Amino acid sequence: MQALAERLDDLIAGKSITGIQPIQFSALKTFAPSPKTIEGRSVTGVGRRGKFLAIALDEGRVLMHLSQGGRIDVEKPPKATRPKNGVVRFSFDNSVGVFVKEFGTERKAGWWILDEGEAGPLEKLGPEATSDHFASFILESPDRRRVHTLLRDQRTVAGVGRGYSDDILHRARLSPYSALGALTNEERQTLLAAIHEVLDEGLQAERKRKGGLPTKLGDHWIVHGRYGQPCPQCDEELQRVSYESHEVAYCPACQTGGKILADRRMSRLLR
Repeated sequence: MQALAERLDDLIAGKSITGIQPIQFSALKTFAPSPKTIEGRSVTGVGRRGKFLAIALDEGRVLMHLSQGGRIDVEKPPKATRPKNGVVRFSFDNSVGVFVKEFGTERKAGWWILDEGEAGPLEKLGPEATSDHFASFILESPDRRRVHTLLRDQRTVAGVGRGYSDDILHRARLSPYSALGALTNEERQTLLAAIHEVLDEGLQAERKRKGGLPTKLGDHWIVHGRYGQPCPQCDEELQRVSYESHEVAYCPACQTGGKILADRRMSRLLR
């Protein structure tokens, strides 16, 4: 999201909104202000908070959350089509369109129009992953939740997600079932370093993209989504733990002492 925000800032900062075309009306999560009222307003910048894109206006702002299946096309010039997977299209006075679309059966991408000073969904977000506040949490907290769980909890830390959680734990050589409160001081330091390294490497890789956000993501992930492939560190076959809606990837040799974790729905280790 950070790299995408930077690309959009280069495209539309200083430009005025000339039109808004809502396509999936349930995706708009606010009732007021209405889309019509922000036409003509100027974009003062595009930033990010957690997984939210934040388009700052000369009065108020627009938030977007792409969730798992949301993507963005940059259109030059803006189109007028209304495809079934469309969410909303923004047009600007430099003949650029930002088209939000959704893939998959569940429509989760959403957007908000907020008045000046309103936090909206940002109010419940935790600190950013590379902040000093979160570093103190990793190094000092007695939290007994599994590290993989808390990394994905946006109220605990904003912006990490499933893919980076897998890669962070692999880099730190920790099991997906490791509890933060049970880690040694050395393991906590290693985990904190892995968080910063993996997220920084991911940002550098994402900054190589151009335009919006393509359909296929995660081509730079190390273990996430690579079940059955050899571990890049030891060549052991990568394993996974299946959830109802997603999966966790890990290396038995690097992370669990050779143990194969049971299906997450069983909530136990194979013995």
